[in-house]
Amino acid sequence: MKVSIITVTYNSSTTIEDTVKSVLVQTHPDIEYIIVDGDSTDNTLQKIEPYSDKLSKFVSEKDSGMYDALNKGIKLATGDIIGILNSDDFYTDKFVIEEVVKIFLEEHSDAVYADLQYVDSNHTNKIIRNWKSGNYKPGDFLYGWMPPHPTFFVKKDIYRKFGNFSMELKSAADYELMLRFIHKHQIRLSYLKRVIVKMRAGGMSNSSLKNRMRANKEDRKAWSMNQITPRFYTLWFKPLRKILQYLK
Repeated sequence: MKVSIITVTYNSSTTIEDTVKSVLVQTHPDIEYIIVDGDSTDNTLQKIEPYSDKLSKFVSEKDSGMYDALNKGIKLATGDIIGILNSDDFYTDKFVIEEVVKIFLEEHSDAVYADLQYVDSNHTNKIIRNWKSGNYKPGDFLYGWMPPHPTFFVKKDIYRKFGNFSMELKSAADYELMLRFIHKHQIRLSYLKRVIVKMRAGGMSNSSLKNRMRANKEDRKAWSMNQITPRFYTLWFKPLRKILQYLK
């Protein structure tokens, strides 16, 4: 199976090389690597340039934000499976894509997800938070569950059938997309029980109380957009799960 991996960048010069290298060392033989840059003004393009001959597709132009850029990448993708790796994330080892594809084939999955670790921005061996996804059971989204998006690999046919990222949301479009695919449309989902991505600590929805409150509001909108109703505790459980990940 051909795997398309999409990385969106904007002023990512300090981290992008780790991301790119972690993709290029993968052992799976059929990978299409797509980078969509939002017209960076720092040294991001110079950091990418040495690897340009190994990229399948590269775009650098102004966009309307991360989710607009991801939708561009999905449109460009020709793989059977699409994975998304942020520009400050990296795969933990060279066997990640090989193992993901193996599960797709063995379990006839529509999507595969795994575990993720948040690490210190400057010392990536220092673990800040463990996101252990666990096996999905139907209805888990009602209890605040979601898989880490950088570990979420989906067949391109699912995007064709159920749509791309919503441009109505600023920070919760990944949550809405997974809610739509997994909870609403009940795609066939498989769990790879190990850490496959390390993410540098930070992010739009977690960087401040104000952003967390905005994210909670967008989470509510994600349910209403899909014409489904969460339980009264659902959107309280979601941030609580994040706090428990620090304790573990």
